[in-house]
Amino acid sequence: MFDSCAASPTMILFSLLFFSIMLVGAIYDLFTYTIPNFLPLFLIGTFAAFALWQALPWPLLAAHAGAGLGMLVAGWVLFALGLLGGGDAKLFAATSLWMGWHGLLNYLIMFSLCGGVLALSLLLFRRLPLLARLARHGWIATLHDKAQGVPYGIALAAGALLAWPDLLTVPGQ
Repeated sequence: MFDSCAASPTMILFSLLFFSIMLVGAIYDLFTYTIPNFLPLFLIGTFAAFALWQALPWPLLAAHAGAGLGMLVAGWVLFALGLLGGGDAKLFAATSLWMGWHGLLNYLIMFSLCGGVLALSLLLFRRLPLLARLARHGWIATLHDKAQGVPYGIALAAGALLAWPDLLTVPGQ
């Protein structure tokens, strides 16, 4: 964001809130293959509180809102094509709101790489026989099931963590 708030207590607090929400989303997705609607809403609400607290200028707010809305449309398209879950699409859009256009490319690259590693790891895991003691845990059995997709909420959260230096940054400021 601005140099003056890069390491301010406010930025640290809101970054911790952001990553806590992302972590909860990743955990939900890992265990249930769903991301509850309240998590993207919390991200949007937290961004609104941060924007008010920091009195972000309107052009910057518009740019961040544009990134979030643009990626919501992209997420809907991917959802309609069966390539992304609905919760993933909403979490992606809410995270993109935080990243803004300036940080979006780095976030896209990071979460795509994390998603690729996650998908490859699941492919390998699913080729191995599942031990009986692990099969007793429903979420592990679901992860092992070849008919299941990939819980991309994990990649979205990991990508956000790796793209963190671009969170709320503005070029030239």
